[in-house]
Amino acid sequence: MPENESARVRLGTQADTPVDVLLDLASDPVVTVRAAVAVNDATPPHVDEILARDADERVRALLARKIANLLPVTSEAEKDAMGHRVLAILSDLVRDEAVRVRAAIAEVVRDMPNVPRELVLALARDAAVPVSDPVIRLSPLLTPDDLLGLLADPPNPATTVSIARRPGITAEISDAIAQSANAAAITALLGNRSAAIREATLDSIIARAAEHADWHEPLVNRPVLPARAARALSGIVATHLLQTLAGRNDLDPIVVREIGARLNRTLTHGLASPIAATDMNDGAAIDAAQAMAAQGTLTEDALLGAVQRGESRLAAALLAKAAGVSPSVVDRAARLRSVKGLVSLTWRAGFGMRVAVPLQSLLARLPPGSILPAGPGGSFPLGIEEMRWQVDFLTRMER
Repeated sequence: MPENESARVRLGTQADTPVDVLLDLASDPVVTVRAAVAVNDATPPHVDEILARDADERVRALLARKIANLLPVTSEAEKDAMGHRVLAILSDLVRDEAVRVRAAIAEVVRDMPNVPRELVLALARDAAVPVSDPVIRLSPLLTPDDLLGLLADPPNPATTVSIARRPGITAEISDAIAQSANAAAITALLGNRSAAIREATLDSIIARAAEHADWHEPLVNRPVLPARAARALSGIVATHLLQTLAGRNDLDPIVVREIGARLNRTLTHGLASPIAATDMNDGAAIDAAQAMAAQGTLTEDALLGAVQRGESRLAAALLAKAAGVSPSVVDRAARLRSVKGLVSLTWRAGFGMRVAVPLQSLLARLPPGSILPAGPGGSFPLGIEEMRWQVDFLTRMER
């Protein structure tokens, strides 16, 4: 046996390495050597059995991935060809104590149509999310009854979220998710545009939506929105989402006129500034922004969260603080409905276009067609010199 580690690794990966040499290498003290044997397709089952008990979970995970890739099998004849011994190794690895090992199998078999069904069920019922999630979301072998069983007794709260994200779930499954107390799963369900949701189920969700701001946007953007649901939403959503609702072209014209009238009343009775009072007063928003900056939590994600919740005053205060300008500068950009100004302030704050785009809609109350979109790859659509000029212009107007 070579003393050089690299030479032993090469031996472990070669298809023509003698079986007795592979057997010795499977017990090598160096983990990279054992890993090489684990990924070798020519390693016989009795050597794989040794590696399946390896002390290092990385070796077991590599072995699990290799064996899982030998699937699919559809018949007893194919199982015989693969070898019951190899399937037994895989069955043991599905119950391995290390999440990494089980997850390696799940990532391989998650969308395979012809793998042992009992294997998929075991992975779907795993309490570890990295193991169960890919299989629950993508496996074609899971039936509606399987999913309902998982909803009735979820091994983890995230199980319900995984099911809610699964493409094409039935109305019965959506009903079960909606009846749960899992708010995150309902958010995922509403964002799943391929999920079938009954009108009555949608009504029940909307009845609880006043307390769940993160449900509002996916509700407003559902592919099909009955008139009753649209009317109910128009009474609870923030102004920028009310604009989206009024802009839908699939609603009855009477409903659109009702929502448009509500939007006009909201705009008329709001403050003089286009920034609506949908969240907190100016002082509280500025205090919150200063506290977040001091704590190091004034991030792009924090600003994006405020925007998505329709908290316009907080979003304006966060943008001003991050950009190092007074709140009146942000307010001025909103009053002018200056898309270039708001994009430039976002750049000045060190944030990206993923927050600059929705900021334009929220703070300046702009329809989608008037929003300045991101450039290629999410880049800023303006040059640096122009953005500097925009910020300077808004700041000079304050003097």
